[in-house]
Amino acid sequence: MRTITLALATAGLVSLSAQAAPLMSAEWAQQACQSWNGNPILTDELADKWIKNDKGRGYKIIHMYRTDCGENTKVQMTISAQGGKAMCTYAGPVRNATLDHDVDYLMHAETKRWREMGAGEYGPMRAMMLGRLKFEGPKGEAMRVMGPFEQFLLIPGKVPGEDACPR
Repeated sequence: MRTITLALATAGLVSLSAQAAPLMSAEWAQQACQSWNGNPILTDELADKWIKNDKGRGYKIIHMYRTDCGENTKVQMTISAQGGKAMCTYAGPVRNATLDHDVDYLMHAETKRWREMGAGEYGPMRAMMLGRLKFEGPKGEAMRVMGPFEQFLLIPGKVPGEDACPR
């Protein structure tokens, strides 16, 4: 069957489409980074005070994962000040294992909850109050940027991702 499918695809009679990467995988994170950079609410509204709270490093780090897949599946997004904007400059496997919780963020939730937040069923305030989104980092700062933070939580609904756990 595989030979027939390959032959038909080579002949242009069958389209072989790539499946989406697992939600919160390194490949998915790279697409999420592009989504971040294409969202003016994230790039512009976080460019003022939020991105500047970086302890002089020039970047902030977000680690995230799906709780049901385990902490060892964490991915990283690095957000840097560039051209007066808060731009995602790296996304993929964790490069900075140690976070500074005065400026960096760790977020995790069950797959079902990431899907619900990505669909806009509820925002960050409700997600945190109900314990659906686990969060570590500068909580006061996060409270001041709830609008952009809500846009961040919509990314799992905009970037396709399979429910299989990342490897």
